[in-house]
Amino acid sequence: MIRQLARAIKRRLTRPAVDIDEAALSGLTDEERFPLLVDCAARLMPAYRLAWYQVDWWVDPEFEKLLERFGEPRSLNAHRKWMVGQLVRLTAALPGDTAECGVYKGASSWLIADANRKSDAGRARVHHVFDSFEGLSEPGDNDLPYWSRGALACGLDEVRAALAEFGDSVRFYRGWIPSRFAEVEGTAFCFVHIDVDLYQPTRDSIAFFYERLTPGGVLVCDDYGFATCPGATRACDELLATKREKMIRLPDGGGFFIKGTKS
Repeated sequence: MIRQLARAIKRRLTRPAVDIDEAALSGLTDEERFPLLVDCAARLMPAYRLAWYQVDWWVDPEFEKLLERFGEPRSLNAHRKWMVGQLVRLTAALPGDTAECGVYKGASSWLIADANRKSDAGRARVHHVFDSFEGLSEPGDNDLPYWSRGALACGLDEVRAALAEFGDSVRFYRGWIPSRFAEVEGTAFCFVHIDVDLYQPTRDSIAFFYERLTPGGVLVCDDYGFATCPGATRACDELLATKREKMIRLPDGGGFFIKGTKS
């Protein structure tokens, strides 16, 4: 029954507007449309929490260009991308390189690399990208069957093309985490973004980069606090159990900590 209902809703959403008076809607302002959206959401999914539409970043022209560049103008992950761009700004004057584990199509890495070239230390800073470029690894006992090996795959050539404008300031490490980490074991990092969804690669990533974060450096886990990624949440909590730092939860489903800061 639930599957039938889901299929029916999907058909309605993918068809041209049905039973909607487009002429009437065209005359409404956003302020008048919003209560209609709230009412509709309350009927379809009562527990869903909407956000105010008046926030400035929703109409930030540079961020909108980024979403368009990566084909995500209506992405459900826009909040998470915005937070990456904001948090990396905290490290503008810090020494050290940046890294991302799990790059997908490269949108977050683009934000980080762009922040690097604008930062006080940008000219000397390198962004290191670690990914299998074959999707997720095999989920383990600490992960949900929601995930499967090979999910979220995006090829290396596509990511290289997306980040080509940054030239040699972006380096790529193709392989399963943590197989290529040894190549940067002598490098200090000021910002690390981890987005690998599963327990073991998340744990391996934090274990490696924690010791190499400069004081004041920021580590972000994109999946911390997401119901579909309990393994990532567990890995973060386990690794930080004996550290002064603790993950700060973000409303977008992620989390971060600042090296050397008790939280």
